[in-house]
Amino acid sequence: MAHVISIANQKGGVGKTTTAINLTAALAASECSVLLIDSDPQGNSTTGLGIAKPDEQKTTYDVLLHNAPIAEAILHTDAGVDLLPADQNLVATNLDLVDQPDREKRLRSAIASVSDKYQYIVIDCPPALDLLTLNALVASDSVLVPIQCEFFALEGISQLMDTIDRIRDTFNPNLKVEGVLLTMYDDRTNLTRQVETDLREFFGKEVFRTVIPRSIRLAEAPSFGKTILAYDPRSRGAEAYIQLAKEILGNEHRSRSESAQSAR
Repeated sequence: MAHVISIANQKGGVGKTTTAINLTAALAASECSVLLIDSDPQGNSTTGLGIAKPDEQKTTYDVLLHNAPIAEAILHTDAGVDLLPADQNLVATNLDLVDQPDREKRLRSAIASVSDKYQYIVIDCPPALDLLTLNALVASDSVLVPIQCEFFALEGISQLMDTIDRIRDTFNPNLKVEGVLLTMYDDRTNLTRQVETDLREFFGKEVFRTVIPRSIRLAEAPSFGKTILAYDPRSRGAEAYIQLAKEILGNEHRSRSESAQSAR
């Protein structure tokens, strides 16, 4: 069964899509089978992996709204990552799903049919706590929260954490926080170091040791339809996402070992 991770933060511009694309590529480079689900109407994960969606291609919208089999919509990419693409049609989902039965469980039901084919399924969420994000969190085992190293870093995070708590209480009692990821990190500034200190004091061990640097190469890569591992594999950004993948793999291994020991 796949480990399903949502990448979520209702604040825009914090590196959700950059993380979705490059983390999945790094996991694939670690010989994991990976599916990336683009659940953002902007479709940036889709274009960032070099996919230009033809008109007849099924998308996340078809899976959620028309119960299209997810296996029929999945594409293979040059990054070694399978992709469920998205386009602007997904913006209608929040209205079209409102009166549907089990509207918050549509994605979970779809994922169940392919879960045994992947080790990791990563969901790129939109910058909103809407029905798309709700579907992603209900379908997930854990949430990865990217936070930009800026003055307003903590703004809105308490709301996201409250949402996660409510989803645990109502739909998904096993939902965990995979980790808080510091993005656009520039250790030359006092502000970045202060924000990091504050976040590590606030979230403790939930903050990843790995930080994602502020990088022109990371920003350039999607315009070429490439991950940072393909665009500039020797860059600091590529190294950071490889380290993040290793940290996630290590955390999961430790968690499984602890679960096995406690079950004895």
